[in-house]
Amino acid sequence: MHKTTSARLDQPRSHSMAMRWLLTGGLAVTASTLGLGSARAEQAQAHGSTHGPVAATTKPAHAPAGSGAPTTASVSDTPDAQTLAAAMQVQALVLQAQARQKDTAHASPKPAHNPAHGSGPASATAHTAALAHSPDLHSSAPKPSSRAYIRAKASALAGRTEPARAATAAGHAGGEAHWTYDGETGPQNWSQLKPEYETCATGQRQSPIHIEEGATLPGPAEPLLFNYQASNGSVVNNGHTIQVDVEGDNTLAVRGSVYKLVQFHFHHPAEEKVNYKGFSMVVHLVHKNAAGQLAVLAVLMDPGASSPLVEKVWTHMPLDVADRVKLPVGLINLVELLPQDQRYYQFIGSLTTPPCTEGVLWMVLKQPMTLSRSQLRLFSQLFPNNARPAQAVNNRIVREAM
Repeated sequence: MHKTTSARLDQPRSHSMAMRWLLTGGLAVTASTLGLGSARAEQAQAHGSTHGPVAATTKPAHAPAGSGAPTTASVSDTPDAQTLAAAMQVQALVLQAQARQKDTAHASPKPAHNPAHGSGPASATAHTAALAHSPDLHSSAPKPSSRAYIRAKASALAGRTEPARAATAAGHAGGEAHWTYDGETGPQNWSQLKPEYETCATGQRQSPIHIEEGATLPGPAEPLLFNYQASNGSVVNNGHTIQVDVEGDNTLAVRGSVYKLVQFHFHHPAEEKVNYKGFSMVVHLVHKNAAGQLAVLAVLMDPGASSPLVEKVWTHMPLDVADRVKLPVGLINLVELLPQDQRYYQFIGSLTTPPCTEGVLWMVLKQPMTLSRSQLRLFSQLFPNNARPAQAVNNRIVREAM
């Protein structure tokens, strides 16, 4: 029993010795290599002085053979076995990080665009999860090659704990980076959060876009054939927006294909711009055909008269992230959201959230609808900004129905 207790008491001391030895030059791992400032090094040295000198008896390297003259060396010169083992673990981590950084610096750049992107509407078979904008409730964890990971590991070996450095919204648990609309996990960094999000940066047909009528292709266009009816559904706060999953056979026929309505959700402010004008909100109606191809109808909204459809959804507003509320039977009818003038802009784009899958057929209705200021205020309190900035058009054809 006493032997076990003694071993446990010695372990933090050995770890502290490892940290002191590292910070004072052992194995050529300096405080700057670990990302620790001089203040942290002084703290480690002060920690050592508090616990008293730690010394080992050895023969000096320059002493004559057989002299037997002992000398006292500090822990930074001659660590014990446990200290050396701990220090070598951290040194190995540093060397791995340096090697990976060197490999990254010499890696060949990946092609900016896959010609297959945008050749047609996207397949939902490969991207069903993205379709529903399902919550990815995770926080970031430092990768083994990162400076944060090395610092945390060094602190752990030294018997200390580092304060958590969350790059994501508080309350998200897990090991993956959670994308947001601002800060380190905002749109400008989506492509760096996961390999699957690379298209957010490299894609050439990304959404949303700024539509300028002077650059569109105006002319006759087929009418959009809506078959919307009173339907069941449920409303959920998925962490990025308020989304309504719709049941029933609500369809949109266009370009020789019939698309079934899967869900609709809201963005504030509107992600699309038209002739340099922004809008207060947009509703995206996400459809899918039998081949798994996606078509999104965008209904722009500005303050004005109250929206009957928005009122129904807000009445059953979820109370928390991932909270889902079943809607009364037959409550939802998307006809209430459509304007009388159903002319539209049409182009090939992408999902506006990670993984930013391309090949989505987009139709942006030209006539905006209205919602009351109180309806807009309620949503903006939950989501002050959940809009991706406009993306480059990149010489895409944008048709304008006249």
